[in-house]
Amino acid sequence: MSALFNFSAFTVVILLTICTCAYVKGKAPSLLNDRTGFKGLLWKFARVGERLSPWVSIACLFMAVSVVFF
Repeated sequence: MSALFNFSAFTVVILLTICTCAYVKGKAPSLLNDRTGFKGLLWKFARVGERLSPWVSIACLFMAVSVVFF
């Protein structure tokens, strides 16, 4: 089943995208400087990961437990 049709898989994909973009922006900030187009979407994901990092990490923990145990 595609991740777009399964809510649990969709949230995992979104959380992994947020975490990946925040990591890439921390390591190589010049890659996500453009704020338009597809890179702009990745820049927004990185911004969410930076500003809401405690909440994103809690969501990652909950999703990890749900994927492993359920």
